[in-house]
Amino acid sequence: MHLKRLFAVLMLLYVAQFHGQNDFFIKKGANKSEKIRFKLINNLIIVPLKINGVELSFLLDTGVSKPLIFNFEGVQDVLKLNHTKRIYLRGLGSGDAIEAVKSESNRLELGDIKSNSLDLYVIYDETLNFTPRLGVPIHGVIGYDLFKNFIVEVNYSSKYVRVYDPNRYRYKNCKKCETLPVTIHNSKPYVQSAVELNSEIIPVKLLVDTGGSDALWLFEDDSLGIHLYHKKYFEDFLGHGLSGSVYGKRSRIEKFILKNFELKNPNVAIPDSVSVIATRLVNDRNGSMSGEILKRFNIVFDYPHQQMTFKKNKYFDKAFSYNKSGLELEHNGIRLLQEEVFEASPRTMNENSQTSSGIKISFDKKLKFSVKPAFAIVELRNDSPAQRAGLKIGDIIIKINGRETHKMELQDVMAIFYGDDGETIRMDVDRKGQLMHFSFVLESML
Repeated sequence: MHLKRLFAVLMLLYVAQFHGQNDFFIKKGANKSEKIRFKLINNLIIVPLKINGVELSFLLDTGVSKPLIFNFEGVQDVLKLNHTKRIYLRGLGSGDAIEAVKSESNRLELGDIKSNSLDLYVIYDETLNFTPRLGVPIHGVIGYDLFKNFIVEVNYSSKYVRVYDPNRYRYKNCKKCETLPVTIHNSKPYVQSAVELNSEIIPVKLLVDTGGSDALWLFEDDSLGIHLYHKKYFEDFLGHGLSGSVYGKRSRIEKFILKNFELKNPNVAIPDSVSVIATRLVNDRNGSMSGEILKRFNIVFDYPHQQMTFKKNKYFDKAFSYNKSGLELEHNGIRLLQEEVFEASPRTMNENSQTSSGIKISFDKKLKFSVKPAFAIVELRNDSPAQRAGLKIGDIIIKINGRETHKMELQDVMAIFYGDDGETIRMDVDRKGQLMHFSFVLESML
């Protein structure tokens, strides 16, 4: 079965570097390390995190400088945020900077990893809600503050993060590992790697971004030979950033090279120039490597010693795939579903009945109403199989290939679109109250 690289929810949030007393520490009396289980959704790491005693779900994102919280009902009252002031943030996308609130002196807990005085930033823009695109609650993102003082092992294959005291960590002899220098700039990690594009090996400096679900992003640069003039590509929605939607080109390259590791035919996205203006503050940066590549390794992030260690895992040889349907879905509210149910009803038998108990069990048919999740089309690529079939933005997917979608997770529905060329997709959709039927065939654009 092909690896299903689910849709890109690109949490590349570029925030100016801030200063303050924000250090995490391992709770006194605890072990020298702390192990935290995580959920891997669309190649993104979701960890449980407490803020001021409230349990939340956060994305672990090496592409952010400071903890960010997304708007949810009563956020300021629920989290008891103090010492607040308004600021402006800018990130990926072509929109304007957005308004946020900075809050000082917050208590954060990730297992036995704690901070008693952490600054965080609340974004009140309701459109910046990543929960619908992932299908699971996401309350915010955290990055540099957790990584800067620890050695952090991210085990993608077993889905856990282990945080170590750097003074007590001992590296093991690992002949199958590769260790690379890492440069920390504006609180984000960069490594040197290379790509083979148009039969040419091109050295590139990449942001290591656990908060992006794509494989590889490259910034177009004719002087380096980073372009798709001789490659098949298609224009596509690439994801959401802090400043709006991101669009660009999708294609494949011959190889991605990380020291002695080589990945063949990885997917690549080249965002349009408008979307990446705010990301090119690092002059020699050429792009990002993200979740679809990173998940093929178990990684030790060692910011204190400015290095990273990669060891390939069970995902390493999985083929790269992509969404061949041309549509993107999100969890878009709820549907009221009417179902027929049968309830047992005991009744007393008359004297002519032959049952020894004198009780007859009959079943009454009743209507039951229940609330189910609704998955809606929110992006539709021009001239894609889904668009040519007649599907439209706003359609609610009721069934896919005979399966009722309310019994599925969003990522399981999306995974179907990453199948083999020629696979037929059948859909029942609700379009403004009218039930409609569609079918199309997955086709490769590359």
